[in-house]
Parts: sequence; C-alpha cells; structure tokens
Amino acid sequence: MRDALEKFYAFLEQPVFFRARFVLVLLVVPIALSFLQPLWRIEMRAPQYPNGLSVDIYSYTVEGGRDGADLREINLLNHYIGMKKLDRADLSDLDWIPFALGVIAILTLRVAAIGNVRSLVDLGVMTCYFGAFSMGRFVYKLYGYGHNLNPEAPVKVEPFTPVILGTKPVGNFLTHGAPGNGTWLLVTFAAGVGALLLWHLVAGRRRAVAEARPAASPRVGGA
Repeated sequence: MRDALEKFYAFLEQPVFFRARFVLVLLVVPIALSFLQPLWRIEMRAPQYPNGLSVDIYSYTVEGGRDGADLREINLLNHYIGMKKLDRADLSDLDWIPFALGVIAILTLRVAAIGNVRSLVDLGVMTCYFGAFSMGRFVYKLYGYGHNLNPEAPVKVEPFTPVILGTKPVGNFLTHGAPGNGTWLLVTFAAGVGALLLWHLVAGRRRAVAEARPAASPRVGGA
C-alpha cells in the first residue's frame, strides 16, 4: 500500500505532456469567448405573445430580446404577480463569475507553462467546483424570485420556481430555459481538461505497469 501511494505521488509530480500544454493554451479560447455569449436563455410564450419573450443572462449583464423590449415587458408582467424586477443590479452577487473565469484562464496558462500532473488535477477540481457553485447560486437566485412575491400584488399566484432547464407552464405562459452558448463554451473547456486528465491517468497507469513487469529472461540455446 505504501509503495502504491509513493508511486501515485511520484506520478502527480510528473510534468504535463508537451502536447497537452498546447491543448491547454487552446482551451483558454472558449473561456475568453464565453464573455461574449449568454450563459443562459429564458423564453416565455402565451396567446397574447405569439412571438414570445426572451431574456439572455450573461456573466456581466442581462439582455432582453427585441433590443431590450422583452425584458421591460417581462418585468411589467412580473410586477403584476409581485415578483422583483429582473435586472443585473439585483444579480450583483454573481459579479464574481467574470473574476473567477479570469482566474481559471490564468491558472490554465500557468499549468501549460510550468505545471505538473498535480496542478492539472487541481485545475480540474477547481473547474468542477466553479461549475457546481455558480449553477447552485443561479438556481437559488431564481428560487428567491419566485418565492418572495409581494402579497399585495394585483394578481395572486402560488410561489413557484422559475424555469431553469426544460419547459414549464406558469399561468397561461409556457416558459423554457436552456444553457446559452457561453455555458456550452465553458462545458467545452471543462471537457477538454477532463480529457487531458484521463490521458495522463491512462498513460501513467501504462507506465507503472511497464515498470512493474519483470524483464524477460534471456533464452538459453537455440530455438
């Protein structure tokens, strides 16, 4: 057991493969592009809105369809049921997301330049934590929107959680939520890091097996 742990720790100190360093540099591109694309998109359809209403949530702002007209219309509808106004100021607790993405990009470049397998594992763990935590905060925020309704609102509705993923009826509206292009770019980054980790783990396992295999005994005599 002790020998196995020592071999594992030695494996963690191995430098990142040379070709993997180029892949890590390329994986910074999806992070950079994610700033320009929405992370999430929410759409609403009803008989009185045949063309639907939509809102895109970026890491730094919230934009409505039709040059912002959809967001104004959604906030007007939310006012009637006592829901808070949806704007970036109210989502200020998500301001850490652009900063976190910048830190992950810098760490990725650091691993590409001087990293070992241990730092690659740390990058993978941090990426998973960032994804889980940011998604959890987003769900919590939407939950608060639908459950902290003004009791004096003109239209009374039961507390609800706005659609996050998939399709959900709310009143006479059919709402739909789905990841935006920005989220898919971040998923591409995470998948790339995961693939590099798997590559190093498989190669490390093969190296360990090869080192543990006893050398073939020389043959005595002819065939």
